[in-house]
Amino acid sequence: MGHHIDTDCIHAGYEPKNGESRVLPIVQSTTFKYDSAETLGAIFDLKEDGFFYTRISNPTVDAVEKKIAVLEGGVGALMTSAGQAASLISVLNVCHAGDHFVACSAIYGGTFNLFNKTMREMGIECTFVSAECTEEELNAAFRENTRCVFAETLSNPSLVVTDLELFAKVAHAHGVPLIVDNTFPTPVNCHPFQFGADIVVHSTTKYMDGHALQVGGVIVDSGNFNWENGKFPMLTEPDESYHGTVYTKDFGKSAYIVKARVHLMRDLGAQSAPMNAFLLNVGLETLALRMERHCSNALAVAKFLESSNQIEWVNYPGLESSKYHALAMKYMPHGTCGVISFGVKGGREAAAKFMENLKLASIVIHVADLRTCVLHPASTTHRQLNDEQLKAAGISPSMIRMSVGIENIEDILDDIRGSLEKM
Repeated sequence: MGHHIDTDCIHAGYEPKNGESRVLPIVQSTTFKYDSAETLGAIFDLKEDGFFYTRISNPTVDAVEKKIAVLEGGVGALMTSAGQAASLISVLNVCHAGDHFVACSAIYGGTFNLFNKTMREMGIECTFVSAECTEEELNAAFRENTRCVFAETLSNPSLVVTDLELFAKVAHAHGVPLIVDNTFPTPVNCHPFQFGADIVVHSTTKYMDGHALQVGGVIVDSGNFNWENGKFPMLTEPDESYHGTVYTKDFGKSAYIVKARVHLMRDLGAQSAPMNAFLLNVGLETLALRMERHCSNALAVAKFLESSNQIEWVNYPGLESSKYHALAMKYMPHGTCGVISFGVKGGREAAAKFMENLKLASIVIHVADLRTCVLHPASTTHRQLNDEQLKAAGISPSMIRMSVGIENIEDILDDIRGSLEKM
C-alpha cells in the first residue's frame, strides 16, 4: 500500500541500505567506473540500467526524479537545468520541424516567448488559445499536423484555472497528448494525470524547491498515452542513433520519458546538476507542509485586499468571488497556491508606489518561495509582450503579483496595511 503524499515528500525515491547515508548523498561525479567493457557497452546501448555519465543520469538526480514521479503518479521523470528546458523538451520530444501544437495564451511569459519565437524559428508552429475557450474554439485550433496541447493548471501570473478534463478530452479526440505545467499547485494540490493529462512539467525553481536556492525543471510521464496511433514515428520507428531502438517496443509505458532522456538530453545537455538535485530534495521534504501554509496565508491576504477600497480588483481562485472558484474546487479542493494578483487603484504608478512602500515583502523577479515577494509583471517578466499579448495573457498594466510566503500572517498583513496607509 502506498503512502500519503506528505510521507512520500520525505521518503520516496531513496532508500538507504544497511550502513548507508540516511540523507540522500550528493554524488558529485561526472562519470562512473565499471569492471567490464561489456557492462558499460550494454548500459550505453540501453540494454541494462546503470550510470555512466551525469548528463544522462546520476544517482542523486535519479533519486529525486523517482521521488517526483511518485508524487505526480507517473512512470518516470526527467530533471532539467531549468523549467524552460522542461517545457522545451516536453514539446520537442513529439514535435519536429513542420509540426504544429496548441498552447494556452495565459502561460508564463518565458514559455510564451519560447513557443512564440524560438520554436517558430525551429519550424514548429504554435496556435494560442484562451484557457477559457469553449470546446468548439479548442477544436478549431487543431490541424492535421498538430502533435500536442500545452496548458498550465494555474497560469502564472494571471491565475486562470484551466479546465483540464476539457483540454484532455479534446486533445485525445485528436490523438495527441496533453502536457500540463503544474508548477503553481504542485502535486500536493493537484494531480493533472487524474484528470486526463498525459505529461506534466514543473519549474522546480518555485514551490518544489521553496527556498530560491536552485534553478531547475522536471518532466513527468504518466505512461498512459498510446503513442502507437500513427502520429509519433519518433517513438514507434527505429532510432538509428541508438542501433535501431524502437522506444514503444523496448520501453513500453516509459517510451516518451526514455526518449526525452537518451535522445534530447543526450543532444541538448540541459541536465540537472547533482548539487541542485540535492537542494531540490531538501525543499521537497517540506513541500506538503509549506503548501498548506502558503495557501492559508494567501487566502487571508486575498480576503484582506478584497475588503480594501484602495484595491481595484483581486484575483485568487480560492476566493468565492473568483470566476475560477468552481474549477479550483474541482481540480484543487485543498488549496491552489500562495500567489495572488491584484490591481491597485491609480494604475502603473500606484502599483510601483505600493511595492516600494512594503518593508517585509521584497521586490524580486521570483515567485513561490517561503519569503513574501511582489512583482509588476507588465514591466518585468512579461515586458517583451505587446499590449494585445498582455491582454491575452490576462495581464493589466496595474497588476501586481504577490507571492505570499510562510511568515506569520499578522506580519504580512501589517506590511500590506502599512504600505496602503502611505498611498
